[in-house]
Amino acid sequence: MGQLVNLQVVDLSNNSFNGTITQNLEQLVNLKIFDVSNNYLTGSIPSSLGQLINLTNLRLSNNYLKGIIPTSLNQLVNLIVLDLSRNKLDGRICIDFQKFVNLSYLDLSSNNLYGTITVEESHPFIISEMEYLNLSHNQISGSLPEHIGHIMPNLGFLILGNNLINGSIPKSLCQVDDLSILDLSKNRLSGKIPNCWKDNKALEEINLSSNKLSGAVPSSFGNLSSLSWLHLNNNSLHGEFLASMRNLSQLLIMDLGENQLSGTILLWSANTFSSLQILRLRQNRLSGSIPSQICELSSIKILDLSRNNLNGSIPRCIGNLRGMTLEAPALSPTSSIAGGFAFPPKSDWQTEDVIEVTKGRELDYIKILKLVVMMDLSENNLVGSIPEGITLLNGLHSLNLSNNHLIGKIPNMIGDMTSLESFDVSCNQLSGTIPSSMSALTSLSHLNLSYNNFFGPIPTDNQFLTYDSSSYAGNPYLCGSPLPNKCGYSHQVNGTSEFEDEDNSLDKLEKWLFYLVIAIGFATGFWGVIGTLWFKKNWRHVYFRWVEDLADTIYVTTAIKMAKLKKWMMMRNRVVV
Repeated sequence: MGQLVNLQVVDLSNNSFNGTITQNLEQLVNLKIFDVSNNYLTGSIPSSLGQLINLTNLRLSNNYLKGIIPTSLNQLVNLIVLDLSRNKLDGRICIDFQKFVNLSYLDLSSNNLYGTITVEESHPFIISEMEYLNLSHNQISGSLPEHIGHIMPNLGFLILGNNLINGSIPKSLCQVDDLSILDLSKNRLSGKIPNCWKDNKALEEINLSSNKLSGAVPSSFGNLSSLSWLHLNNNSLHGEFLASMRNLSQLLIMDLGENQLSGTILLWSANTFSSLQILRLRQNRLSGSIPSQICELSSIKILDLSRNNLNGSIPRCIGNLRGMTLEAPALSPTSSIAGGFAFPPKSDWQTEDVIEVTKGRELDYIKILKLVVMMDLSENNLVGSIPEGITLLNGLHSLNLSNNHLIGKIPNMIGDMTSLESFDVSCNQLSGTIPSSMSALTSLSHLNLSYNNFFGPIPTDNQFLTYDSSSYAGNPYLCGSPLPNKCGYSHQVNGTSEFEDEDNSLDKLEKWLFYLVIAIGFATGFWGVIGTLWFKKNWRHVYFRWVEDLADTIYVTTAIKMAKLKKWMMMRNRVVV
């Protein structure tokens, strides 16, 4: 290959090549594009690549390259695209970016690189032509330059998540007109979020999750009419749920979980969040009841209001959430092309990240997020019964209502929720029997009915054979496998409770019913006669006169019979003698 001096494009991407990148490339002086991404290449980046001074596009991503980034790459002054992401590179980022006056696309993500994001006179890290900057999943430290938005006026993608960046969020980012994706998640940022955002009609995602941010959610977020993804979770934000959020009509994800937000959940009209797919307010300090307007979120797929101070009952209209039914429309990502090369999709569910608790575990949903359908209202102060309408949500995968004060029974039509994989109503005050229709939920792999007041036999069909006793703990009147107590009834013997089997129970019941019928018959007959004589005086006189006459008749008849018998016995004795 090194002898093909007229080559301008080498594209070997998306294959299964292994081994190292050849070192004898310095003769390819006319090469403009060198792309070996998405292979199994090992070894280090050849320093000879720095001699290919006409290169405009260098892509080595998604391989197993290791070692440092060679300083010879500083000679590639014509580079527009530099992608070294998803390798095993380490060491300090020591490239002189001042020389890359045309560089628009830089991706060094998912390596083990370290260094600081600074703007030094000798080696400015950030350059004015940059449109796409991705340094995520490294060990980058230091703070963001306060004037980053001024020296990168064309920036469309700033992705610095999962690093060690500290300090505050620069206010100058509010002034970048073309900014589309801002991802500063999983860093050590502190202070308040700037409240200076204007509607650039381009900003689609803001991800500031898992930092140390404080203060209130900026009211100017309400100006961002094109915002689709908002992740502010796992910070220390406080204040009330902002009314300005109502203006975000294009929002698909609103994740404000793990903060200190207070107040009530705002009321909204039917068209306010018509596109909202995920509403996550988990682990805050929200109070009040769940508004019935929440039933108007026709596209919602994940509703997580758990671990708050919500009270009142679950809205009866909860079955109107059409996004949680099997008829819900599928989602599709979009992509964009700019500057002559493809950018990652702007609104791509494949890159979104939401943490949810399901099946008793905390799971991080990324690539399959758009397929997840769940509702979590656990750990609140909800009262009342489980609405029958909730069984209309036949697309729901996980339903968690645990740790509330719910009463009543599990809806009998729960068997219609055919997609249910996890069902948790533990630590409530529910009662009644386990509906037999639950046997139809053959996908239900996690069941928790513990610490309620359920009674009667546990179903023995299908998946009920797989649950252990912990699923039913704290329900003393449940019986059957896998619990030790057989189905029947308990009684006290010498101060202790003994359990009798079902056959003995039926025998005892029949015997007690027999005695009860006899007692009722005797009481009816006895008081039917005695009660009549008690209230009818003339009847009582006639009755007792009749009794006396009858007694006299019996006495006289008996005396005559006895006299005749005695006379016959005396005559018989004489004959014998």
